[in-house]
Amino acid sequence: MLLRANGKRVYISIMKTFALLAGGLLLLLLSSCDSLFEGEVTDLPPNIIYILADDLGYGELGSYGQQLIETPHLDALAASGMRFTQHYSGAPVCAPARGVLMMGQHTGHAFVRGNDEDKNRGDVWNFQAMFDDPKLEGQRPIPDSLVTLGEVLQGRGYVTGLVGKWGLGYPGSEGTPNKQGFDYFHGYNCQRQAHNLYPTHLWENDERVYLDNQLYAPHKVREQAEGQSDDEFFGDFLQNDYAPDVMQDAVLDFVDRNADSSFFLYYATPLPHLPLQAPQRWVDHYREKFGPEPTAYRKKAYFPCQYPRATYAAMISTLDEQVGELVAKLKEKGIYENTLIVFSSDNGPSYTGGVDMDFFKSAAPFQTKNGRIKGYVYEGGIRVPMIAAWPGRILPGTTSDHVSGFQDVMPTLAEITGATAPAGDGISFLAAMQGEEQRVHDYLYWEFPAYKGQQAVRMGKWKGMRQRMQDGNLILELYDLEEDIQESNDVSAQHPEIVAQIEAIMEREHIPSGVERFRFSALGE
Repeated sequence: MLLRANGKRVYISIMKTFALLAGGLLLLLLSSCDSLFEGEVTDLPPNIIYILADDLGYGELGSYGQQLIETPHLDALAASGMRFTQHYSGAPVCAPARGVLMMGQHTGHAFVRGNDEDKNRGDVWNFQAMFDDPKLEGQRPIPDSLVTLGEVLQGRGYVTGLVGKWGLGYPGSEGTPNKQGFDYFHGYNCQRQAHNLYPTHLWENDERVYLDNQLYAPHKVREQAEGQSDDEFFGDFLQNDYAPDVMQDAVLDFVDRNADSSFFLYYATPLPHLPLQAPQRWVDHYREKFGPEPTAYRKKAYFPCQYPRATYAAMISTLDEQVGELVAKLKEKGIYENTLIVFSSDNGPSYTGGVDMDFFKSAAPFQTKNGRIKGYVYEGGIRVPMIAAWPGRILPGTTSDHVSGFQDVMPTLAEITGATAPAGDGISFLAAMQGEEQRVHDYLYWEFPAYKGQQAVRMGKWKGMRQRMQDGNLILELYDLEEDIQESNDVSAQHPEIVAQIEAIMEREHIPSGVERFRFSALGE
């Protein structure tokens, strides 16, 4: 139950409030209700695990056409459930995508519309300063008045956990995970801190957990000393405690601790976001598979890497292996059959830091090049894989071409759990998961004030876009995605009536942001 008072949220978890009087009464009442599905009613409402990869391209899983990187566990998950072919992130970069996911509002209405380091706090890109003052970590906090997905599920008696990368509020602010609907948090509060997979620390709830790593600040030119071997130079950036492994342990422990409860786990892994850092055994595997690499990576962005192709593939296979371990843990605890697993990615693949996106065809079948992937509202930047698996509820080996987005996750999980979602821009895709007749969006809308400013609308087969808006450009590009999946042929001149419809949608869906950084001067703001 969620109440509001003086503009603030007051959380009332029915399970916690009545725990001493009625024990598990809430869950028994929930399970006694008519099932949402045909078949046997389980003892507990379903567990929900939402796994969000970081910068994983549409074409980087075997089940989505990848030929070089091995993802057997995620491919098995897709074979056991449903693969969505027209699912979209909420934004082409981290923080706004996660904001759309958590609050269910598209970026024309959302509070977070871009990455915002809130530089008024101080030298937020100084990693030593961040280490000394935790309040310099993190991004601009979401306000307490917003209702998150975690809070909605807390209100239905779910134990809620977040492991991974947050990016929606710095330590000590009103935007931290424990103040925004998560009973348990372990991971990176800050996206900048996640630019090192061997960080000095992670967070467990509101406390730092220090790791056995030195402070190495990314984004600096690194010179190899005279006489220093390549193995020594590159190996210096691979330290002791690998954050994805530490967080995987937290994930498995969360499942262990809550196997007898209904839980929601948001697993926001930092993989395969840069820097190029991965377990050596996987790097060695791909070195043998790919053979000699054209060159090492030595530039300024992130950290040097001796074997960039092998390391990038190793990061994705590490993520895949961790998903396999999680599924095995669910089966070990006897709760796999009562768990919905959803897997997706926060945006398209990266274009910097040594990633060879052309070699892997990372955004295929869309254009795979800078300007068309992460940071841009072309298909390669915002169309992402989504897999949903739920034994007995989702038919195995199925595919859906339902057009959906991150804003739809909130109403979908609310419908599954019997919760009431706050007003938003999404439509539940539960019917699509069950292979039933599904209500469809008239259109999807995006806006992104960074990368020179962009807007986009997906309306049926049509995709309308504006680029370079911060330079004053309002000319709309139009693509027919049925005929032109790579968005190569602008047909706006041939369809002025479609252009007019999309321009009207853009005007209607855009509410000027209260944050100056997210405004568009071209729209008179």
